[in-house]
Amino acid sequence: MTKQEKYKELLPQVVAIIEGETNAVSVMANVTAALHESMGWWWTGFYTVNGEQLELGPFQGPVACYRIKRGRGVCGTAWELNETVIVPDVEQFPGHIACSSLSRSEIVVPMHNKEGDVVAVLDIDSKDLNTFDETDKIYLEILVKNISQALKW
Repeated sequence: MTKQEKYKELLPQVVAIIEGETNAVSVMANVTAALHESMGWWWTGFYTVNGEQLELGPFQGPVACYRIKRGRGVCGTAWELNETVIVPDVEQFPGHIACSSLSRSEIVVPMHNKEGDVVAVLDIDSKDLNTFDETDKIYLEILVKNISQALKW
């Protein structure tokens, strides 16, 4: 099954499991589990905005950093730039925060409220180089938009 086929199969399932649910932690927890299981990534999770830092939310994978400052690492950079950041090789990303030395590539997708402010980021790490591409960007941006709409953010 291609990556695109996996996403096309997964998106309706995610929409179904979050439909009618208003608890953000529960939604993020189940979405994280669904993504992690179906795609087989190293680390999959959310960081939520609290003031000028991101705080660790629901995730699947090894232990992670609790807090990340705006503009720091891949997550803080995606938040600051307000756009998806794809990093083919984390060793080449200036200021990368190494929560695990096994992480090799990463994608971070901002999640927005109705006003367009970033309220959380979806962070995904792989143990392989060059895991993430435009296909991931497209489908993960659709996914976080569905989450924001379901939560009425």
